[in-house]
Amino acid sequence: MVEERSFLSRVFNGFNVILLILITLLCVLPVWYTLVVSLSDKAAVSAGQVFIWPKGFTLASYEAIIGDGQFLKSFLISVERVVLGAVITLFVVLLMAYPLSKTTKEFAPRNILMWLLIFSMLFSGGLVPWYMTMKSLGMINNIWGLVLGGGLPVFNVILVMNFFRNLPKEIEESALIDGAGPWRILFNVVFPLSTPVLATILVFTIVYHWNEFFQALVLMTKNENYPLQSYIRQVAVVVDMSKLDVETVKRSVGLSNQTLNAAKIFVSMLPLLIIYPFLQKYFVKGITLGSVKG
Repeated sequence: MVEERSFLSRVFNGFNVILLILITLLCVLPVWYTLVVSLSDKAAVSAGQVFIWPKGFTLASYEAIIGDGQFLKSFLISVERVVLGAVITLFVVLLMAYPLSKTTKEFAPRNILMWLLIFSMLFSGGLVPWYMTMKSLGMINNIWGLVLGGGLPVFNVILVMNFFRNLPKEIEESALIDGAGPWRILFNVVFPLSTPVLATILVFTIVYHWNEFFQALVLMTKNENYPLQSYIRQVAVVVDMSKLDVETVKRSVGLSNQTLNAAKIFVSMLPLLIIYPFLQKYFVKGITLGSVKG
């Protein structure tokens, strides 16, 4: 009986290993294929000969990117958007989640604010009212429109609020006895203890601001104000040859849209691929502790 259970356990573990390997390949292969296409010759890509290894290895796509001033400008706009968006979102979420983590005796309007948050999470005013509001606030062709347009993610507020509610009450009580006020408790006691959930929120915010492209299509009337993903979307969907200068055309000789776009997509993925491993260790803990009310 013991040997039978041991055999079944080994079969089950082997099945899990194979399944995880397959899932890993499904995640890694698209990224690898994009890199391979970006390093391959135009003719090989057009003939469908590229799969695992580059055919006719060339760095022409990346040389074209380096010489593409609009790509570099859009890249810097995305970096600026991510930095501003991450700082503002973390600050606003922190200030909103902390009082909402209290009881109604400690913070009377808590339930009213929570209902308003949930309502705004479930229902939206629509794209046209949102655009009219942003226009009236002077957010057209403005980086602040991209940063503040989604500056308060309600899901993140709920996640951080539940994390705060799971913190031991004795910590705040001891700080109150020592004479600390609400602001000092928040930034000197609660904030240092909230690294896991704040790192999780930081990952969500960075990914959102880096990958989001639609808001710029609505708020920006000039292509030079596009962040990176909006620029790549425009290039991938339609290329206006009349706007290409002579040098860009020369650099594009020997390239296809597929190889050049693959290079741009791979470069746009690199920042997230670099940042995520440093925050991943906090991710599971932050999601777990912030998702269940204690």
